[in-house]
Amino acid sequence: MATMVDVARSAGVSVATVSHVLNDTRPVRPATRQAVLDAIDELGYTPNTLARSLVTSRTRSIGLAVSAISNPYFTEILQGVEAGALERGYSLLIADPHDDPAHERKVVQLLHERRVDGMLVAPSAHPEELLGYLGRHDVPTVFLDRLVDGDRTAPGFVFDQVCAENTEPLTLLVRHLAELGHKRIGLVAGLPGLSTTSERISGYRHGLAYAGLPYDERLVVPGNSEAAGAERATDALLSLPAPPTALVTANNAMTIGALRAVRERGLSVPRDLALCCFDDFSWADLFSPRLTAISQPSREIGAQAVRLLLDRLDSPGREARTVRLPSAFVHRTSCGCPEKGSDS
Repeated sequence: MATMVDVARSAGVSVATVSHVLNDTRPVRPATRQAVLDAIDELGYTPNTLARSLVTSRTRSIGLAVSAISNPYFTEILQGVEAGALERGYSLLIADPHDDPAHERKVVQLLHERRVDGMLVAPSAHPEELLGYLGRHDVPTVFLDRLVDGDRTAPGFVFDQVCAENTEPLTLLVRHLAELGHKRIGLVAGLPGLSTTSERISGYRHGLAYAGLPYDERLVVPGNSEAAGAERATDALLSLPAPPTALVTANNAMTIGALRAVRERGLSVPRDLALCCFDDFSWADLFSPRLTAISQPSREIGAQAVRLLLDRLDSPGREARTVRLPSAFVHRTSCGCPEKGSDS
């Protein structure tokens, strides 16, 4: 097998220069860097990552702990993380905490024991054990999608966070439905305890207040961020003596459950019930009717999380940062609006 010495000899540079190119530890002139990369390619040199980690105390690997990896939203976050990590020469170790606090703590510990350089985590609704572990071991961490209150962490534990805007976009959905004439607007909310859930409920209430509509707690039912829970929640809302005429679902999985409950009752969207959803997904435009939705920048959340983590690794003492990315309103027809260009 080719060695670093062979690469240096072929490129006409020192072994130290080859090391700087491989580890990105010092600026190298573009022509020199290209000569090293050409030599690596010609010789088929493969760096010994184990030996390198013993020297640098870095494994150039990142741990990612997110629940519901099968959810298209988190799948797109994963794609953003993977692309961002690969661009910087990092590998990815992935675990699914299943939104269970005890399991969350266990999988994060397992990732940490694999000597990942840092951790990206979408925390559960009750992350106390997780936060305790990360704080005790001072693990470089970025929380993504769901935010963590710094008051719940150990003193001195500094972390970064990245998520989409939640409150204002949900307000926009409620205002839109109110402008269409709806007076009773239901919300299938997410799992209690998550920051995304509380922020979207807050947005729902702001939207009602803006439209001059009263808040009725009976019109807010938790769907627990999953399809089956949303189906039960929607059924409960439609069973009220005065059921909602419009519905907002607080994530894409719950949209599926809500639509299933509507279908089981023989109802039609938007003829019998207008519907808007938080989270867009690739087939939302293929539904009939086409789903009016809030689209989150999921891939950018993943890519931004990697950037924040690598910045933290390079500068451990810098101040904590929380980055919020804008979401987009995607106006289609499930809210009851006609297709663009339609005369009806």
